[in-house]
Amino acid sequence: MAEEPNNAEATTDEPVAEATEATPPEAPAAREPVEVLAPKERRRRARAARAATAAPGRARTPEERQAQRAAERRRKARARRVERQRARAKAQATPSGEPTPPREREPGRQKTRQGVVVSDRPDKTITVRIDVARRHRRYAKIVRTSSTLHAHDEGNLAHAGDTVIVRESRPLSRTKRWRLVQVVERAQ
Repeated sequence: MAEEPNNAEATTDEPVAEATEATPPEAPAAREPVEVLAPKERRRRARAARAATAAPGRARTPEERQAQRAAERRRKARARRVERQRARAKAQATPSGEPTPPREREPGRQKTRQGVVVSDRPDKTITVRIDVARRHRRYAKIVRTSSTLHAHDEGNLAHAGDTVIVRESRPLSRTKRWRLVQVVERAQ
């Protein structure tokens, strides 16, 4: 039984030997392991090969390069202009096709905010906390934020805990840019 595997080996070796004799001497080089390249290196070599086969470009003068850059800038500016017009048209059109209503604040119209008085210690000044709850654009979760501002209270009418309405005004001090309009609800 030991002879049968030897015979099988002998028969398999002979055709291989004949095949190697019949092939040209370049065949062993083809059997060498193929070089494995990283994607970056593969792209770099492909670019180098394309550059080698491309016709050599003529040297350009600085004026020609400057003219080409200017043309490229004009092309990009035109594309930006078109994109902005498209965005403006999209922003103005609502799902019903009507333009959006005018903004809350226009030149000459002051902003008004409602908030809770946090502090009334300084004379003729109150600190108001403005709470804002809005829906997050992407995640649709209600996000609560707050900001504080200082408002002018001429008669010291508001006290801590009161709900008040304040209106934007000219700068009254380094931090005061708002005035008290009315006290909506008194604290208990």
